Amino acid sequence: MKLGKVEFCHFLQLIALFLCFSGMSQAELSRSGSKPYFQSGRSRTKRSWVWNQFFVLEEYMGSDPLYVGKLHSDVDKGDGSIKYILSGEGASSIFIIDENTGDIHATKRLDREEQAYYTLRAQALDRLTNKPVEPESEFVIKIQDINDNEPKFLDGPYTAGVPEMSPVGTSVVQVTATDADDPTYGNSARVVYSILQGQPYFSVEPKTGVIKTALPNMDREAKDQYLLVIQAKDMVGQNGGLSGTTSVTVTLTDVNDNPPRFPRRSYQYNVPESLPVASVVARIKAADADIGANAEMEYKIVDGDGLGIFKISVDKDTQEGIITIQKDLDFEAKTSYTLRIEAANKDADPRFLSLGPFSDTTTVKIIVEDVDEPPVFSSPLYPMEVSEATQVGNIIGTVAAHDPDSSNSPVRYSIDRNTDLERYFNIDANSGVITTAKSLDRETNAVHNITVLAMESQNPSQVGRGYVAITILDINDNAPEFAMDYETTVCENAQPGQVRAVSTPGSSLIKHNQHVSAKLTRNGFRRQEQSVYYLPIFIVDSGSPSLSSTNTLTIRVCDCDADGIAQTCNAEAYVLPAGLSTGALIAILACVLTLLVLILLIVTMRRRKKEPLIFDEERDIRENIVRYDDEGGGEEDTEAFDMAALRNLNVIRDTKTRRDVTPEIQFLSRPTFKSIPDNVIFREFIWERLKEADVDPCAPPYDSLQTYAFEGNGSVAESLSSLDSISSNSDQNYDYLSDWGPRFKRLADMYGTGQESLYS
Repeated sequence: MKLGKVEFCHFLQLIALFLCFSGMSQAELSRSGSKPYFQSGRSRTKRSWVWNQFFVLEEYMGSDPLYVGKLHSDVDKGDGSIKYILSGEGASSIFIIDENTGDIHATKRLDREEQAYYTLRAQALDRLTNKPVEPESEFVIKIQDINDNEPKFLDGPYTAGVPEMSPVGTSVVQVTATDADDPTYGNSARVVYSILQGQPYFSVEPKTGVIKTALPNMDREAKDQYLLVIQAKDMVGQNGGLSGTTSVTVTLTDVNDNPPRFPRRSYQYNVPESLPVASVVARIKAADADIGANAEMEYKIVDGDGLGIFKISVDKDTQEGIITIQKDLDFEAKTSYTLRIEAANKDADPRFLSLGPFSDTTTVKIIVEDVDEPPVFSSPLYPMEVSEATQVGNIIGTVAAHDPDSSNSPVRYSIDRNTDLERYFNIDANSGVITTAKSLDRETNAVHNITVLAMESQNPSQVGRGYVAITILDINDNAPEFAMDYETTVCENAQPGQVRAVSTPGSSLIKHNQHVSAKLTRNGFRRQEQSVYYLPIFIVDSGSPSLSSTNTLTIRVCDCDADGIAQTCNAEAYVLPAGLSTGALIAILACVLTLLVLILLIVTMRRRKKEPLIFDEERDIRENIVRYDDEGGGEEDTEAFDMAALRNLNVIRDTKTRRDVTPEIQFLSRPTFKSIPDNVIFREFIWERLKEADVDPCAPPYDSLQTYAFEGNGSVAESLSSLDSISSNSDQNYDYLSDWGPRFKRLADMYGTGQESLYS
């Protein structure tokens, strides 16, 4: 009959208990023949009742205390005169002893993995005298292990990597399982490893737990990841042993075992001839099943007729070959190009070179498409010269452009007027001859840079541009003259023959500055007689024909010091019969301006005193409040506050519109109100206040808040003052003040007779 796992464990426990009982019986028999122990002072023989250790099985699940062993002394005759005591680890809490018989029992379930042994001390005492009859003996209770813990992978689950195409037996990773059972007793902690999932690709060493490859040529491109399940079983893998499992994820890492390959043997692309230089013509890519650095490419043009026209580079992100233009394409010159392009891995693995070359080639054909191009000028710049004396309509030069297309369409010319705003030039639309349209002036514009447009007759949208620089040649068409009004000085005491020099700028035919020298022919100049002399100077240039002009040099007579340095050149004011000197005029003007400023300040100050309602800049003039402290009829005059009268002011009023300028109307005097009905008086009062505000020159020119403190003709209560009263203070009765409430309490206390009883 086959035993189950649980039944087998129980069977092992029974065997262990039987062995323990047998050992204890032999221990008792071996010690029953010991000689008696004598007290101190007597001669005695050394006893041998020292126990080394007891054994007790762990994980005992019975209902009764588990028997551990028995202590017995030769002195004990069985009459109850000897008692046994136990001390040490677990005494009384885990292990108990029968003091009469010496039997030791375990009262709790023991776990070897928590504590493998306990150290205790035993002693036999005389029950009457409580003195030891045997020396104290120390012994050990060792917990006997059973297989109650399965192996565990404390570091799992595992992840590992191994290069693809690795040979059989390549180590991947080592897994380790631990068993908490006693490794020195039996096979409870002896673990054996096996693979439950992952065959036939991987295997595991039974004793070490090292996982290795089991198949050759495992290709990452076919499958790049494997999930393994590893089992660890104790009892050396025998039946009844406990087991534990863990998972191992193995990833195949890439190696460069795949050469690049072009998907097609040839490619063809069409590009327009107008495509600018550095433009991308095409993108090609060789396929490589590898990844990362193993898939990095290098492209190059190895053959073809477009080696100097095109170049190829690699896109680092996509590993594509990018073909770009290096020179302009011309359909009329060449209509197609053929390129032979090679792609190769940057880093080849020598182990796989035997599989074949790690490169591939393809053919790329580029077809150039014809594009309707604009006309092209024979020269990028046409320099021309023309004299400024040339007549209108004379020919300056000729430009030429042609259609580069095979159709060679006729070309028409025109001038871009944005470069010739004054329209100095014309161009013949058919021949390209440039002529003058206006008289030219070198002094106004020495060089004209114009743009000539050439457009196809059949397709006017195709426009070419040429550039013409027209230089204007100078002629002697400007007479020399002073660039400015020059003046010099002469001292009153100057002697004849002295020279005064004045520098003048050069003209069109005078290449450098010239100097004009004025020589004195007399002496004794007086400023009082004549302070300024105007000397006409005739200037002639050296042109052909020569030109001349007459200019005026101003000479002022000055008062000079001994060194001939001018001190003052103005005539004295007292000798001028026609008027005052310049300094005197300036002083008079300054005095007049000062007086005007003073007058304006005085007027401004007076206006401020008369206009008290003008607000400062920092005040908010919208909060203008005009108060009228007119006393009304009193608190009992309720008719003065009739709101119906305010809402229905059916009285004809003098309409006077507000003006934004200060009116010239003075304040209206306030009228004297007669004894008329209160509503009429109140309305008239409001209208008069409104009229005053409208015509008030000091009022702001916008709406403002007006306060009308008018209460009416009078109050029934009349005046509360006793100044005009006929009776004296002793005759006046103020008891009624007590009825007016708390606000009149102070007056009632001062003038009333019953103030002490009114408020408590």
